[in-house]
Amino acid sequence: MKIAIWSIGKTDEKYLIDGINKYLTRLQHYAKVEYIEFKDVKAGQTHQETTLREAEAFLSRLKSDDFLIILDEKGIDYTSKQFSAYIEKLQLQSIRSVVLLIGGAYGHHQSLRERANSTLSLSKMTFSHQMVRLFLLEQVYRAYTIIKNEKYHNE
Repeated sequence: MKIAIWSIGKTDEKYLIDGINKYLTRLQHYAKVEYIEFKDVKAGQTHQETTLREAEAFLSRLKSDDFLIILDEKGIDYTSKQFSAYIEKLQLQSIRSVVLLIGGAYGHHQSLRERANSTLSLSKMTFSHQMVRLFLLEQVYRAYTIIKNEKYHNE
């Protein structure tokens, strides 16, 4: 199964870039991983216009058989073990490509919400969009180590 992490804007903090690269490298042992930072869109006059432009960029790249999971504070809260079970379930269902989508500052446009197969929350707290990338990659890595029963996750 291919795992794709998509987000809006560049990561500019070195410590985050280093962490992101660390987990991208580690994940290569478990799955084909794609990490894409889409260019910031020019802000529209309204938040709705901005999210629409972001959605158009994402949807133009999304394939019809991609399993889309959008990150949202109102999404499903999983423990790390529950998330690993969810990833494993997707693999068993022969899902070929999972796209984990981190939206921009104003969230996701309704068109993305309608296209999404699932919605995931990493926390009820708000994190910077740059930090979420690292947190998400670490949790995907943790999920694979749990699936493979490797020593990384302690419970």
